[in-house]
Amino acid sequence: MTKNKTSRFIYFFYLVLITTSCIAQNQNAIKNLKGFEISSDTISLFLKSRMDTLNIPGLSIAIINDSKVVYHQTFGYANLEKKMPVTNTTIFEGASMSKSVFASFVMKYVEEGKLDLDKPLFQYLSYPDIEYDERYKKITARMILSHRSGFPNWRENEEDKKLKIKFEPGTAYEYSGEGYQYLSNVLKHIEKTDWHGLEIIFQNKIAKPLGMKYTTFIPTTYVNEHKAEPYTNEKKLIDWKNNYWYKKDKDKFVSASSIHSEPLDFSKWMIATMNKKLLSEESYQELFKHHSTVSTLSSGMNIYYTLGFVTADKPYNTTYFHGGSNDGFTCWYLMDIEKKWGYVLFTNSENGEKLGNEVWDYFEKEY
Repeated sequence: MTKNKTSRFIYFFYLVLITTSCIAQNQNAIKNLKGFEISSDTISLFLKSRMDTLNIPGLSIAIINDSKVVYHQTFGYANLEKKMPVTNTTIFEGASMSKSVFASFVMKYVEEGKLDLDKPLFQYLSYPDIEYDERYKKITARMILSHRSGFPNWRENEEDKKLKIKFEPGTAYEYSGEGYQYLSNVLKHIEKTDWHGLEIIFQNKIAKPLGMKYTTFIPTTYVNEHKAEPYTNEKKLIDWKNNYWYKKDKDKFVSASSIHSEPLDFSKWMIATMNKKLLSEESYQELFKHHSTVSTLSSGMNIYYTLGFVTADKPYNTTYFHGGSNDGFTCWYLMDIEKKWGYVLFTNSENGEKLGNEVWDYFEKEY
């Protein structure tokens, strides 16, 4: 080979090397909410650091750019005692993130004409636990999904442990799992089925069409076998089999809190929601509409509850999010439906919601 040919060969090789390197770097870069690129390694270092600080045993996370998952990582342990790592198959409790997915499920009934958002629910199914208060006959599905029913979160949190109506339905906001569960019972009654039958219907209407293979409200054998162990914020194992809430909710479709999933599966629902693929345009307008003012920040910004989502004033008016907190499991998701951007994280810790908020702040930096 002559010197000129050798030089050209070296130059060509160098060009290919540089081009390949640039492509690899681009594939390795994730855009944040502001449109700035961050390397996946930088994100992983941040997450590991915050996990250590917050005493989080295990974490699984997915980040979405342009309606596609561009980052999916698992960290830490699903079982600390046995040193079993979190893997791509590890399942977590989604806690109150259930409410957002359940709201989509409810809208399927609305589209099919089986449920009217504004028809009093007692006309579908009476509720003996609250029949002593006639005001319950004013409660609608819309009120329940936007936390305006007047019910408390859970009756167990009340001093007398009884279900009650704390204000005139439809006039104020109070977060309520009790309301969501009443609506679950209504759906079950409409379908003339039991809790497991309602789970099958959820799978057919929501999970299967989106390819969500591992997301359930009632855990399957697979889910139980792959589920992470729950821990306190001091990394102490929680005896979940003897937990009050586990015993109460076992084998029930608890629309407010029992969803089980993992980031890749959950992101499929997020992407479908961003792109308005699962429901009609009219249904998404209802889901995203402001129904309740949750709070007003010192800056004057209002935080709203829609039908199953939390959102806010500009610049977050196209951002929808929700956290979740069960004993030993906390989680968080956020999606900007205009930018087609989002993330979802699950932890087997009681500090996962806090981490979810920190990740939001992290992804808003201008680099």
